[in-house]
Amino acid sequence: MQNNIDFETMRIGDSIPDLVKAPITRTQLALFAGASGDHNPIHLDDAEARAGGLSGVIAHGMLNMAFLAQLLTELLPQTAVRSFKSRFAAMAYPSDIITCKGVVCGKSRENGENLLELDLLAENQQGEVLLKGSATVVLKNTKS
Repeated sequence: MQNNIDFETMRIGDSIPDLVKAPITRTQLALFAGASGDHNPIHLDDAEARAGGLSGVIAHGMLNMAFLAQLLTELLPQTAVRSFKSRFAAMAYPSDIITCKGVVCGKSRENGENLLELDLLAENQQGEVLLKGSATVVLKNTKS
């Protein structure tokens, strides 16, 4: 699951593999509303979203945050994630393709663990940043 990412060889400025999600669908938004309990009509009903001053339905911010977390768990076991933070920067819409990215911004060894600090972001197909975040993950040495 570690995709050949090794603590010793990773350098500040290195990227981890991107995660590109399929276009967001209305069905996905409805299912996420049910799973998250967030049934705000701006995520499900165009008329309600427009009445709230939006151009139409928007994706749940937490859905994009889940995509950003998936970037980490596609790379490492969930137990390797020591911290994960994000903040919302822009809205996503149905049909948007979300790309999640991570760049190494720090390395340290603490309490016997090899820690990698990552700057994270999620952007749409136009390159507009939707989320900015950070994470600390534990990496094992894969080299002998």
